[in-house]
Amino acid sequence: MDDDWICGRLGEDEPWLLGAVHPPIFENSIFTFETAGDLAEALKDEDENYIYWRGTNPTVDLAQRKLAALERAERAKCFASGMGAISATISSLVSAGDHVLVLGAVYGPTTQFLRYLEKYGVTHTHISDLAAGDSAINASTRLLYFESPSYMRYELFDIAQVTAWAREHGLVTVMDNTWSTPIFQKPITLGVDLVLHSLSKYIGGHSDLVGGVVCGSAELVRPLARTEYMLYGAAMSPHDAGKVIKGLRTLPVRMAAHQERGLAVARFLESHPAVRTVNHPGLESHPGHALAKRQMSGFSSLLSLELDTDSHPQVTKFLDELRHFRIGVSWGGFESLANAPTLTTEESVRKTMGVPVGLVRLSVGLESAQTLVEDLGRALEAI
Repeated sequence: MDDDWICGRLGEDEPWLLGAVHPPIFENSIFTFETAGDLAEALKDEDENYIYWRGTNPTVDLAQRKLAALERAERAKCFASGMGAISATISSLVSAGDHVLVLGAVYGPTTQFLRYLEKYGVTHTHISDLAAGDSAINASTRLLYFESPSYMRYELFDIAQVTAWAREHGLVTVMDNTWSTPIFQKPITLGVDLVLHSLSKYIGGHSDLVGGVVCGSAELVRPLARTEYMLYGAAMSPHDAGKVIKGLRTLPVRMAAHQERGLAVARFLESHPAVRTVNHPGLESHPGHALAKRQMSGFSSLLSLELDTDSHPQVTKFLDELRHFRIGVSWGGFESLANAPTLTTEESVRKTMGVPVGLVRLSVGLESAQTLVEDLGRALEAI
């Protein structure tokens, strides 16, 4: 199926929409039944039947169908947050005594959640590459978790190689694909078992919702939908699902614009003497650029730069000098944002991820690239 059609039309011509040009939002928390027997039968599978929106809901269902189709997955399950999806997915795959391998740098709260699981007897090891994995893997290892591009540094992994290695060792693979979106990268086609997204970022696209999703085979998604999803209670609301559907309609167009503006900013920064390094896989100078061209069809506009300083006050001054970039967390919306992990990330997590003091993350929005370049230029000159 064509991605543009999935984003704009999949499921939107069905009779229950009554010809509405935008899918209706089912606000009701419960659904009723003709007979007690009908209710009893429906209760056998709350993921498939509309009973109570903690299980599922027609608006949420439509969002899930679109996201599964975009990722070329059999099923998808939406959550009330990205961490809701991450914690439920990891929990569904491990038990006390199991071990998790974490490849490369990943989202800070993911590491914090893995540390939290230690009190239940689940351990984890961070590895930088598969060679290190050969040494770190043991008989209790069940899961390999990674991001590509990786968190903050945007390093790339050969996804097909990673999944082949994991299969050889009997591991389930889980990958966070939020950076690329399903428009620019489809990890399931490269062998990944489960793919995660924070829907708050590019897919939502307007900084007005919090949500997450896991996509994969029915064999893996249905058990976590019936158990962890229901028990943890991180259910996506119909209103947020409606925003996801609306965001998907413009996702292909927005990602093309994000790519253009992101590369323009990255190329400017790469040439500036106050910048040590620019981390963006779309740059020809990026060590993973050739790999990116093979396994990705485009690039988002989330990048990082390392300022030519190791001073916390200098990093703060750079952020404070920005006039058009706003200072804030998250990314993927219309507005351009800047923040620094040294100010917002727990130091132990930052060091585990190998993130230097002078690293600044930029989310390049949909404003004029020239405006953004001029803003960055002024702030760099100030330090």
